[in-house]
Amino acid sequence: MADEHHIVAIEALHCPIPQFDIPGPHTREVHRWTNPSELPSRLKDATIAITTTIKLSAETLSAEVTPKLRLIVIMATGTDCVDIAAASARGITVCNCPGSNIDSVSEHAIGLYFASRRKFIELHNATVAVPEDPSLDTEWKTNGSLLSRVRLPSGKAPSLCSDETVGIIGYGMLGKRIETLAKALGMKVIIAERKGVSPRAGRVGFEDALKQSTVVILCLPRSAETLNMLSTAEFQMMSSHALLINVARGGIVDENALLDALKRHEIAGAATDVYVKEPAGRGDSPLLSPEAASLNLVLTPHLAWYAERTLHNLEASCKVTVEKWCIGQTINEVD
Repeated sequence: MADEHHIVAIEALHCPIPQFDIPGPHTREVHRWTNPSELPSRLKDATIAITTTIKLSAETLSAEVTPKLRLIVIMATGTDCVDIAAASARGITVCNCPGSNIDSVSEHAIGLYFASRRKFIELHNATVAVPEDPSLDTEWKTNGSLLSRVRLPSGKAPSLCSDETVGIIGYGMLGKRIETLAKALGMKVIIAERKGVSPRAGRVGFEDALKQSTVVILCLPRSAETLNMLSTAEFQMMSSHALLINVARGGIVDENALLDALKRHEIAGAATDVYVKEPAGRGDSPLLSPEAASLNLVLTPHLAWYAERTLHNLEASCKVTVEKWCIGQTINEVD
């Protein structure tokens, strides 16, 4: 007789939760959002838990809190929301949905490049800023041009794609897709080796990649080894013409160091879709502070992944992962 399963989705805010076709009886409980204090009551009878960003800590994964839990499916590529070691210690299988958002995130990364290199937000705000005083007019009308706003700190005009060298840090599926898009735009692409490792064939040493790149794009997982990978010393290595684009995870970039680097014009600009603390609000990030408002800094709220195709991919991947596991075939397991 097939096992009976109680499937609990604790975070349906981002993506629809599929119906499951599994052998034997099962129940399906879906919550739009779950606060940390609600996790014990909602997961106490769960055999299968589905999350996206809500953290499942070692405490939550203890036998006292989740005694029946056997499978966790993360409806995302990133897996840092789950304490993998704690799950493994209890024999709980952890799976994710790899590759589901590659197209969306890679296109978003390229969009962030254009927005920061061409200063779209600053130009938009200046263009539409019509003074309330009827005797005054817009900056564009008054000065005849806004080209001074799009210049680099050096005074030079912005580069074209064919003049850029893109350094990709993180060469998984996402890094490879960004490489394809960047090359299609005429950019030179270099692939950075892991920090502190001698470069293998086809890669450039980490520090050399920072020095050579005019655009650095981060697309690597967050881990103990990658926390604050880019901080003061790394920004000082970069060209004053360089941009930093982060579509990876918050915490890989030291946010205070980034703000300082922008203020000192050590780099020309930055764009990020991810933050140390999410959702980010008042007091959560120096990148949201008033002193960041005048900098060439483009911020989006961790939505690079969001596209209709991504939703379809996540739903399909979650469904097949659960259904395969229930018949003894584990796929997409996180090491």
